[in-house]
Amino acid sequence: MEKEIAGSLVHVNEEGYLTDFSEWTKEIGAELAREEGVEMTDEHWSVIDFIQESFKKSDPLSIRSVGKRGPVSIKELYALFPDGPLKKASRIAGIPKPASCI
Repeated sequence: MEKEIAGSLVHVNEEGYLTDFSEWTKEIGAELAREEGVEMTDEHWSVIDFIQESFKKSDPLSIRSVGKRGPVSIKELYALFPDGPLKKASRIAGIPKPASCI
């Protein structure tokens, strides 16, 4: 289905995740963050950058992998993206919901 986000028409699934990563822009990410109730900071964007790079390399994502290899610890990840950090961060990053998320 299509949805207008930040003035752009993009394709999303029933859960609101972009289905075409090439449609993502930082403005779309910022609007998705607002929908998730997340106030983006440089630290948030560094997590988004890490998640997108992992996605491009086809590296499997989990909270543990982001906490071990990413720019923040697991505790910091939960503080930045409360109530489902990887689920929220992945949606903001414009990638499909990771398999490790329920």
